[in-house]
Amino acid sequence: MLITRGEAGIDSMTPEEAAPLREEEERASARVVGVDVVEFLDHRDGVIEYGLPLRRDISREIRKRKPDVLVTGNHHLQWSRGNLNMADHRWAGLAVLDAARDAGNRWIFPELLEEGLEPWGKVGMVMIAGSPNPTHGVDVTDFIERGIQSLKEHKVYIENLSQQVDPDEMLRWNASIIGERMGCEYAIGFEVVRI
Repeated sequence: MLITRGEAGIDSMTPEEAAPLREEEERASARVVGVDVVEFLDHRDGVIEYGLPLRRDISREIRKRKPDVLVTGNHHLQWSRGNLNMADHRWAGLAVLDAARDAGNRWIFPELLEEGLEPWGKVGMVMIAGSPNPTHGVDVTDFIERGIQSLKEHKVYIENLSQQVDPDEMLRWNASIIGERMGCEYAIGFEVVRI
């Protein structure tokens, strides 16, 4: 099903109808940048709650995959220009930070031990994308085109935003601001939190 402006938008769909569509957009977007595995934790879009169930589910994935570094979205109340950040973004980002430590503690979520998942306490840092307080940056000049193509895979989502968004213009503009600070054409900023 392809939905365009002027037709019934994603807002007219039920969450049960929108979820598989959005998941496929996420998978397609990830493939563009070389990501083969995308997992969904089945916390309903728009009403994610911070708490033990979310921290446990993220801890489970950390114990399974054993990463050294995690990348998450902005957990702060606002974006860098003062706009309010979505509750889902805030709660998910905060849960990733806490789960990075929880995953290494065998006393937290003992049910994960029962699933055969030993603690993993070797996450050294969490990189927070979109933070209003970036401490580090990554030069993405050679990869900006793939990033734009990846974002364009979110067709239904983009077409149903409350304002018109051009993925090319938006990504280039945002990445050029950080790039200027770093002395390159395009860069992405991250707030780095050591665990």
